[in-house]
Amino acid sequence: MTSPPSSPRDQFFGEVRAALASQSLTKLVLAGARGPRPDLQRVLVRPLTLKGRACLSLTYNHRTRDVTKNLPVEEGLATIAALIDDSFDNLHLLTPEGELQLAISRKGKATLRRSRAGAASAGSDTARVGAKVDVRLGTEGIGTPATPPPASPASAHDRAKRRFVDIAAPFLVELGVTDAEHRLIPSMARKWKQINKFIEVLSHAFEAATSLQGQPVRVLDFGSGKGYLTFAVHDHLRRTLGLEAEVRGVELREDMVRLCNDAARRLDLAGLAFEQGDVRGHAPGAVDIMIALHACDTATDHAMHMGIRSGAQIIMCSPCCHKEIRPQLQSPPPLLPMLQHGIHLGQQAEMLTDSLRALLLEAEGYDTQVFEFTSLEHTSKNKMILAVKRAAPRPAEAARAQIKEIKAFYGIREQCLEVLLDATR
Repeated sequence: MTSPPSSPRDQFFGEVRAALASQSLTKLVLAGARGPRPDLQRVLVRPLTLKGRACLSLTYNHRTRDVTKNLPVEEGLATIAALIDDSFDNLHLLTPEGELQLAISRKGKATLRRSRAGAASAGSDTARVGAKVDVRLGTEGIGTPATPPPASPASAHDRAKRRFVDIAAPFLVELGVTDAEHRLIPSMARKWKQINKFIEVLSHAFEAATSLQGQPVRVLDFGSGKGYLTFAVHDHLRRTLGLEAEVRGVELREDMVRLCNDAARRLDLAGLAFEQGDVRGHAPGAVDIMIALHACDTATDHAMHMGIRSGAQIIMCSPCCHKEIRPQLQSPPPLLPMLQHGIHLGQQAEMLTDSLRALLLEAEGYDTQVFEFTSLEHTSKNKMILAVKRAAPRPAEAARAQIKEIKAFYGIREQCLEVLLDATR
């Protein structure tokens, strides 16, 4: 006696189970929203392993928010089955071999449509929609999506792309970057990337600053805001590197100072404190690492000057609002066709300002780099000036001559950092 043919729905879920068993399931996408939740647009499903247990990660894309649930495989499959019954018209299975679509008509009839890998990548709107969702969510840290061998040996949660900040760090929960179970909150994905990138840059700079190795480290962070990076620096130096670190955040807004100090107190973090103040009026002391991110206009120059005066071995600045140089610019005749456009003039002023700052730091005994700190998709204020004190001094005449030539070429009368340095020689 032959068994009755299985329904398209049963065939689809049978292939999902087979793909899970062979680790070839790339993702599932529920699309064509209908039913009782009009704000729910789609659901993206990926396999992952959490604490050694196979799970499915379901990300519900609503119009104004995203919600992620990590469920055991069987519970996840049951949830997907319920969603296709009452909330979506299409369910797509994507594997390296291609795409299988389960389509539900308005009358409830289920049909299967299959396309091979070439066709899926070229012609599937759902595949393209799924790719856009991946980029927008930025789900690093929630769980590592499983990928088919041999591209990835495992789908384990703990085998994600290397991060310089531990996703389980308590300060991330306290500041609202992760939830109580140390899962990344989707709306904080960009901040999570920024924190990691900043600590990666600091880590490499710290390795280059050989005089700081194994010593107590004093850090000053101007414009610390809500303290994301300040807490991360403290965590990296104390918990990761095991150093005696004293980290201070300086912030103008009293409510932010109070919020950060309360968080540090709740976490019992020794060597971390926040105070109200401004870079221009802050009394300088001995500092090893000076940080100033998004200090407006010449506040960046004052921060750099204080770092130099305080003997900082590492200076990290992300400039903002380049206003000082632009009114002084006298465009050389060959450049007038380019610089007649306001946007180009602004970019030129920004480039000149930060180039002069870098050269002045070079003249003060630092090896200096200017580079993109984070992608423009995360913030438009994405430039970093990183300076690490040289172990051996080097003549400053060449850098000073270059500064003089640049100023003469563009008719620049003065630059704040240079004025401050000249006044304290």
